[in-house]
Amino acid sequence: MSQTSPRTTTPPTGPDVVGSPSTRTPGERPGVPARVDVAHTVTVPAAPDVVFALLADVERWPLIFPPTVHARFLERAPDEGGPERLQLWATANGGVRTWTSRRLVDPVRRRISFGQDRPQSPVAAMGGEWIVSPADAGSEVVLTHTYAAVGDDAETLGWLEKAVDGNSRAELAALAEAAREKEAGLETAFTFRDSLHIESTAAEVYGFLDRAERWEQRLPHVARVRLTEDLPGVQILEMDTRTADGSSHTTRSVRICRASRSIHYKQLVTPALLRVHTGSWLLTEDDRGVTVVAEHTVVLETAAVAQVLGPDADVRQARAFVRDALGRNSSATLRQAKAFAEGTSGA
Repeated sequence: MSQTSPRTTTPPTGPDVVGSPSTRTPGERPGVPARVDVAHTVTVPAAPDVVFALLADVERWPLIFPPTVHARFLERAPDEGGPERLQLWATANGGVRTWTSRRLVDPVRRRISFGQDRPQSPVAAMGGEWIVSPADAGSEVVLTHTYAAVGDDAETLGWLEKAVDGNSRAELAALAEAAREKEAGLETAFTFRDSLHIESTAAEVYGFLDRAERWEQRLPHVARVRLTEDLPGVQILEMDTRTADGSSHTTRSVRICRASRSIHYKQLVTPALLRVHTGSWLLTEDDRGVTVVAEHTVVLETAAVAQVLGPDADVRQARAFVRDALGRNSSATLRQAKAFAEGTSGA
């Protein structure tokens, strides 16, 4: 995709998010860390039920919340609400963290309480609640957090306070924008897929997709690659991609890798035409080989359509342009993966 400049996934401008001063309650006994309570509030120009539906659908959070990279249900509540479990991956203070949480979903009261099952150090405990209420301008959303730090020292508490405050503000501002667009009926998000059957094993094909640091030699549309993996299965992939018009653009993604099964990713630096770009490589093995699906879900940056495609371009043309550009690259990757796995590429 050609572009004027890359953009990072920052929260959209919109309603002000108000953060209350945090309160610190000492531990009940020696060795028990202090508990910190904090709340953030935003007014959203959409009906409460619209807002609540966005919060309930965790699998679409990567499209709404800048910090959220990937989310999946482990146990899902029925439509009438109830308990559920989920796993989240999110950025925090420049890193990537993952955890599992339990939630209690109450559609009638429009409340979702949550708590982390196995907090990752330096988090000793983390929980809170989403509360959606009617307001004159649409809805009021309150996001509360109660947390404690491993070691209970000032430096760790400061890190957590910064992470919770930054992510809460980003999430509430992005929620307000997503709800506004949903209420207005704006169709800025869409999903598409390309697939290919490969006569090989899932492990062989996955190896090609996982070892992205070799793509500069293996994929003609990749000009430069930098890949790091500080946590097993969590990769940071920075890549310069050549476009059909001869230009190039830089993307930076977090990739969540599950060996021989899937790679889910979210771009942290996107082309100017995209507000959000998430994707997946999905592998399904059968007795004849493996089917690989390249899935893309994007949210268009409508304000950039005229700048990137010309003053007469509209959203329909932008959708077609994005579909062609991303589909062309993922199809090229699938063909190269097939040649590699079937032993015809020489790579």
